[in-house]
Amino acid sequence: MLAFIARRLGVMALTMLCLTIVVFYLVNLEPNLKKLALSQLDMRTPAEQLESWLVENGYRQNFFVRYGQWIGVVQKQPNINPATGKAVPRFSYCSEPTEPAYSGILQDDFGCSTNFKTKAANKLLPALGATGILMFWVMVTMVPIALLIGILAGMREGSRTDRSLSVASIITTATPEYVSGVIFTVLFASWLGWLSGSAASTATQGVTFYNFALPVITMAIYGTGYIARMTRASMVEVMTQQYIRTARLKGLSFKSVVVKHALRNALIAPFTVIMLQFPWLLTGVAIVEVMFRYQGFGYTLVEAAGNNDIDLLLGCSLVSVAVVLTTQLISDVGYAFLNPRIRV
Repeated sequence: MLAFIARRLGVMALTMLCLTIVVFYLVNLEPNLKKLALSQLDMRTPAEQLESWLVENGYRQNFFVRYGQWIGVVQKQPNINPATGKAVPRFSYCSEPTEPAYSGILQDDFGCSTNFKTKAANKLLPALGATGILMFWVMVTMVPIALLIGILAGMREGSRTDRSLSVASIITTATPEYVSGVIFTVLFASWLGWLSGSAASTATQGVTFYNFALPVITMAIYGTGYIARMTRASMVEVMTQQYIRTARLKGLSFKSVVVKHALRNALIAPFTVIMLQFPWLLTGVAIVEVMFRYQGFGYTLVEAAGNNDIDLLLGCSLVSVAVVLTTQLISDVGYAFLNPRIRV
């Protein structure tokens, strides 16, 4: 098992390297660099001054040199003020070093957020914490309900309970988050009158029912149907196995057969789906967080992309890749505990 984990960690490191190179290249395409220069200067700035700004701030260096500086294996060179001849940081609001230094991801430096005028880490870490809290309550709400629905539906295939729960699961899965979010907003605001403030005002009110409870409900309902369907399919397959029939012929009760023999094997496939919810909750909640103005990772990712905040966008991409690869590793290791035969 340790050798397997070591190999997977090596593959993860290589995958992260390849993916970050691709993302770094796409984010630093010519149109993006010109938009960045315009945002830092003026919309009516001549093309010559824009090019001069890009050269002075190191954006015209060799691609792999810039990538190495971002990673932290190549020294960053400070800018030189033409008037005074002294070294100055690229962005004064980030307190960047005024002398050559290694300052990149390996040194816990995610760069500068040109939109929020601060270090990218100062914006990224609080957003991750906010989305982490949201993810926790979504999983606490979603997973037990989904497993219960899937198990009840799969225990007796073709029964009225199975058909009813399956239809409900399909409906929730087929309804996008932005549709169910609007429905819940109308339901709680117009019909029940639970929302005292507008969507725009919740940004300054901290955590409210609108910008926290409704996102949790919206995402939990969407994911519940998907996990429930996978659990139901796995449960149906397990219930037809020979060892289940043998257990029943030995006189064991139906409840005992389900709990002691069927449940563990039926949870292998849903376990994968549950682990895949973490990357979806981290990056796929952008629509929900923007809709309800929840200041989390998805909201920050949209803000960074919309304002061409290169360093913050790169930081968000790096975190997303790390979460996806980590959850895949955890799911593979979890297989071995649920079914030791998979170790072979």
